[in-house]
Amino acid sequence: MLKIYDNRIFHLANDAVSYILYLLPNGQLGHLYYGPRLDVDEATLTEYTKLESKSGGTVHFSADNTLFTLADQLQEYPVYGTSDFRQGAVAVSQNATPLYLNFTYQGYSVAHEKKRDLCFPRSFAEAGAVDVLTIDLADAAHDLKLQQHYAIFAQGGAVVRWQTLTNTGTAPVTIDRMLSGGLDLPTADYQFVQLSGNWVRERHVKVRPLAQGTTSIESQRGASSHQQNPYVALQAKDGTLRSGDAYGFNLIYSGNFLAQAEVNEWDQTRFMIGIHPDQFAWQLDPSASFSTPEAVLTYSSAGLNGLSQENSAFARDHVMAPKWRDQPRPVVLNSWEAAYFDFDTDMLLKLAAAGKKVGVDTFVLDDGWFGQRDSDRSSLGDWQANKRKFPHGLAQFAQSIRDLGLDFGLWFEPEMVSPDAKLLAAHPDWVVAPPDERRAIARNQYVLDFANPTVVDNLFDQMKQVIDTTKLTYIKWDMNRNITEAFSQYLAKTGRPQGEFFHRYICGVYDLYARLLKAYPDLLIEGCAGGGGRFDLGIMFYSPMIWVSDDTDALERLKIQTGTALAYPLSAMSNHVTAVPNDQLNRTTPLATRFNVALFGSLGYELDLTKESPAVLAAITEQIKTYKKLQPLVLTGRFELLRTLDEGDHNTLAWAMVAADDSQIVLGFYRVLADPDGDAVDRLAIPFADPHARYAISGRDAVVTGSALKHLGLRLPYEFNGPNEAVAELKGDFQSKVLILTKEANDAL
Repeated sequence: MLKIYDNRIFHLANDAVSYILYLLPNGQLGHLYYGPRLDVDEATLTEYTKLESKSGGTVHFSADNTLFTLADQLQEYPVYGTSDFRQGAVAVSQNATPLYLNFTYQGYSVAHEKKRDLCFPRSFAEAGAVDVLTIDLADAAHDLKLQQHYAIFAQGGAVVRWQTLTNTGTAPVTIDRMLSGGLDLPTADYQFVQLSGNWVRERHVKVRPLAQGTTSIESQRGASSHQQNPYVALQAKDGTLRSGDAYGFNLIYSGNFLAQAEVNEWDQTRFMIGIHPDQFAWQLDPSASFSTPEAVLTYSSAGLNGLSQENSAFARDHVMAPKWRDQPRPVVLNSWEAAYFDFDTDMLLKLAAAGKKVGVDTFVLDDGWFGQRDSDRSSLGDWQANKRKFPHGLAQFAQSIRDLGLDFGLWFEPEMVSPDAKLLAAHPDWVVAPPDERRAIARNQYVLDFANPTVVDNLFDQMKQVIDTTKLTYIKWDMNRNITEAFSQYLAKTGRPQGEFFHRYICGVYDLYARLLKAYPDLLIEGCAGGGGRFDLGIMFYSPMIWVSDDTDALERLKIQTGTALAYPLSAMSNHVTAVPNDQLNRTTPLATRFNVALFGSLGYELDLTKESPAVLAAITEQIKTYKKLQPLVLTGRFELLRTLDEGDHNTLAWAMVAADDSQIVLGFYRVLADPDGDAVDRLAIPFADPHARYAISGRDAVVTGSALKHLGLRLPYEFNGPNEAVAELKGDFQSKVLILTKEANDAL
């Protein structure tokens, strides 16, 4: 997968893509190509890496070569101000004086394995399934060593990049900016596709064209955030959902980030992604090193749908814990929207028993089980059972849940503390904020200083006590407010700069995750951050399921799950069927539609089953049976986007899961509002159907050829329009239908 020519051209390739970099005349690394696999030889590459001219109006890099400037060069890890006036990836200073860096080539090494290490989230692969190229560069004048790391995998269109900077001098320096890399492209003929929104409307797809200047998204909230997800795609301007070049960029990281595309005067595009340089300053002591989080680059020639599949396969194979790749997720019943804070042992046991009857696997007791927690104003940080609600102890309650035949799970918000907490009274310096100053408060809580290892120790000990006592198998890890007044009294006492706080904070979060999973390897942790405020590859490294959004309305989830599926696998999406009217929108949608949306992910329920009618309970029982039959497609299948709400049709959406062996297609079709003037017969092309096979269609006495599905399309369910009442399959607003297409055993035509 790696070829090296003349010790100056490096070609990383697999069957899908090529990534080519080379040495520029000044010894820095230049970028040549990333895209469909190239078959090239040394003579060809030599021709394409000649630099015999430069653009007008530019500054010479040095007096030694008046035809070379960095201003018009595609680069691998650019530096601002050394004849290139675009923003750079790395900046270092010493005693507040900027250093103008010049990292030149020293050599390289290659590894063929990338081990998984819980200490920090990074991609991984078994021996022989990856090539890792490390290129050593040095700036002798400033006593700095830079290692550029590249990983390409045996399959797929992904290339992973990260960097390590080492201080080889005798005095400390400050890293002011160190992004994780990106991609320089020769044109600007792309749309900038971002996943943006807010609490309860996360990861909506938003598109804007590139133009000369900078287009960016960012988070400086201490988390990847509800507002912006650290995923961006650059889609060819003439591309469609299923055609055209598309590049994806993601970050295996959960803290502050910056993702930006800068277009220069020659319409070259520089995309960079990494830790946000604002509020960041890392003291690099002599002999110390700093490594960036990993940036994931993906490519597809099949539009955003193809890119979605590349992203999903990469996350599943190289980020998500191997234990959970193919292992079914439990169908959970969560107590939150059923009870909120108002419950006792008897009420919960009745709820859990009702869940067992309909087929759930795990009962998850959400917020309100600890301290004096009867509202969101109390007890965070004091993780001991509420004695009034559990007079016989939490251990006995957990055993009662297991006696019902269910596994047991609990909600924690370990990063937060309430003003009345005993923990805060004992350790007032553990709060994120300058001492003795005004501090903002959100959701009636403060943030604990996870940059302080002692804080992490305390939370681990508290959580371990609860886990050991209850023998729980499932944790829902929440995080309900962002960081304000970012200041660590621990860093101040230890003499470290406050610019290290945000990164050290998220490293503390990862440390607690790692310690829990090392102590309890079978523990399933569902990531959550006020809903989807930390839905990223960093959390997915530890949590194979992440709560998609606090908005559980089925119609809103169509938009949220569509955007999420552009970057992440279905199996990572925690989707719950909840009660109506919906608690976030007060909208009432059919039970079938709520399930048909939640089906495309990891399923759960969040409603008071003890108050539902026998008909509803029977329907839920059948839903869970159906889901468990189809869950292998969620875990290992391929997701296909067929029609989105943003493609000119704002009323219908269709997506599908395809079995790994192509034996089955599960199609979800959704119509937001009834359309009395719709087509009598609406068809949807299934471009991935096998033209040489026949498919049986669930619920219909019909077998059709794959060729017909591909070109004539699948007949969608008849919608009620007045005259067709006898045959109408869908009526009213908020319609949905799941159709299962199964290949006939003898599929030869």
